[in-house]
Amino acid sequence: MPTLDRQDDVFILDIGDTENRFHPDWIASVNTALDEVEKADGPRALVTAATGKFFSNGLDLDWLFANPEQHRDYVVSVHELLARMLSLPVITVAALQGHTFAAGAMFSLAHDFRVMRADRGFWCLPEADINIPFTPGMSALIQARLTPRAAHESMTTARRYGGGDALAAGIVDRAVDEDAVRATALEIAGALTAKTGPTLGTIKSRMYGPALEALRDKENPLG
Repeated sequence: MPTLDRQDDVFILDIGDTENRFHPDWIASVNTALDEVEKADGPRALVTAATGKFFSNGLDLDWLFANPEQHRDYVVSVHELLARMLSLPVITVAALQGHTFAAGAMFSLAHDFRVMRADRGFWCLPEADINIPFTPGMSALIQARLTPRAAHESMTTARRYGGGDALAAGIVDRAVDEDAVRATALEIAGALTAKTGPTLGTIKSRMYGPALEALRDKENPLG
């Protein structure tokens, strides 16, 4: 399960060492960690990291298929988490040490910056291959955070981007050696800890207003 640590003024949210799928308990745990980050005083930033082969493999489809009656509420909870990260009033950096797929890739896009391992691992939106359409909120998030060209290619072709290709497409901000992923994320976050509080939250909320509105639409989350 996710755990929260702190190194100087940077919080480190480790989201796990498995596939780190969005199980309801996992979502609740991440939200609890974000509560602590938001309630803290003073300069601060957040690095979201993981250990093992995956950063996150996205939605917990096994749980979802076992609980089809909760489909809508589950999607709402995922949307709420994405919206919360996108508008969090601190600088956020995702340290992508492993595969980052589907909702996991969207979760990475909800961060301000992304650092990816250069030599192994893929960033991918596989929905076109697995026949699961993006929700309106997910589409809005992706299109708000990527260039039109990168959004179109990643959403329609399910391309798997390695670190170098992800950097070239503007999906990530740095592509570095495996042992430098977390350290680089901490470096970026550590330099921006003063950029925190209501002003930053307002800037993000206004910058991504349409995407946040779509993600927070509880009446018609599935389109």
